[in-house]
Amino acid sequence: MQQWTEAFEDFAKKLLEESEVPGAVIAVARDGEWIYQESFGVRDQEQQLPLSMDTVFGIASVTKSFTCAAIMQLQEAGKLSVTDPVIRYLPEFRFLDDEMTNAITIEQFMAHTPGMPPLPYLDGAMKRSLEQDPAILGTEAEEELKTVPYLDTYAEVLEAIAKWKGTALGAPGTAFSYNNDGYGLLGAIIERVSNMSYEQYLSEHILGPLGMTRTVFAVEDLADSEDVATLYTRKKIDGNEQVIAAPLWHDAPAMRACGFLKSTARDLLTYLELFRTGGEAPASGVLSRESIHQMTTPHARCDGYRSYGYGLMVSPAFPGGALIEHGGSLKGISSHVFVQPQTGLSGVVLCNVDGVPVRDLVLGILNTISNRSADALIYPIEKIELPGERLREYVGLYKSQEWMKAEIVSKENELYLEADGQAYPLIPVGADSFVFRRGRSTVWIDFFRSAEGKVERMSYSLRQLTKAE
Repeated sequence: MQQWTEAFEDFAKKLLEESEVPGAVIAVARDGEWIYQESFGVRDQEQQLPLSMDTVFGIASVTKSFTCAAIMQLQEAGKLSVTDPVIRYLPEFRFLDDEMTNAITIEQFMAHTPGMPPLPYLDGAMKRSLEQDPAILGTEAEEELKTVPYLDTYAEVLEAIAKWKGTALGAPGTAFSYNNDGYGLLGAIIERVSNMSYEQYLSEHILGPLGMTRTVFAVEDLADSEDVATLYTRKKIDGNEQVIAAPLWHDAPAMRACGFLKSTARDLLTYLELFRTGGEAPASGVLSRESIHQMTTPHARCDGYRSYGYGLMVSPAFPGGALIEHGGSLKGISSHVFVQPQTGLSGVVLCNVDGVPVRDLVLGILNTISNRSADALIYPIEKIELPGERLREYVGLYKSQEWMKAEIVSKENELYLEADGQAYPLIPVGADSFVFRRGRSTVWIDFFRSAEGKVERMSYSLRQLTKAE
């Protein structure tokens, strides 16, 4: 066993135990050769079934890079350009007014910069599977679901966006806010341009050529559907949060492009070779070097540490070289993949329960492999002083239409962020920027001002939340 793995495993076991994870697999490669693979726990607690590197897990938003890879292939084939307006391929698309509508481009959907705030339409697209899921009975989600329409087709998603009344975050291309709706519509663009279903296009042009035989949208499509992780979720029962089996997969046929692939550690490490090698072997025909360069170029600032490319996040100043990564979270799913081309490292973390800080496991790998403490701070926190009257400008409740909310409160001339029943002290690091520690993570938030200089929004969980008056 290599020296770093012992320190990493001590860290991983503790984190997975704290997060009550039924099962997880972690695999790491250097220069395409596996240097670490380990499973923790089981794929099914009730039956005590073992895990393997071929166990199928949900990957949720890790799907987004596959969607962008498909768009890049269509650009290479001369069938579209990422700078084309969306309405060239989806003439029914409408958002607020003609000026906004005409200005939004394909790449703005890919980089989460169309100017659209968080909208509740992914839940509408998942509504039928959510309604069938006993795990949501008696939860807030059950009540929230009653307020969104069924969105079973691309046409219905387009109609819902067209009817939405509200305020844009800014002109297209100017404001980053994680946006599942745009990604759902990328699936519609792929269908229009390729004349095949989104799922079929991915299967024939990406998954098949890469030999990703256990990567599917429906587990029923697997030749061997035995080795599949059972899903678990967290639910309050008699006031206590418990991890319960919740085996029903959520689905959103009209928005699969934003996060509904299932895959394995082995398949994903094969896929990550595209980005580690910049488009060279093993599957040099899948994406060109230029396409991979475009996907991994920072197109939008997410926070003080990370930017967004196309379906992938990029941390240019990461120790050892730029880190390319993406995570995913849905019911029963916590996933994260990473590539660091300069060190040749790539890796996959997959868990069968939601709410796991999987990125901390990735940082634990990268820290221990570089002889740092597993939970070492990647970036130093340099606190600045802000006057009390400035701090008071941020106080208030911030909400999004995805039912996310966070409150900024002031106590003894210090700011705290209150969310999900927790309070975190905020450390000012810039004019309108703060960080806080959540567990082992350092979380960055920015505040945004109106043209008149009044604080009107904040970034939280990669979304822009609006200050409630």
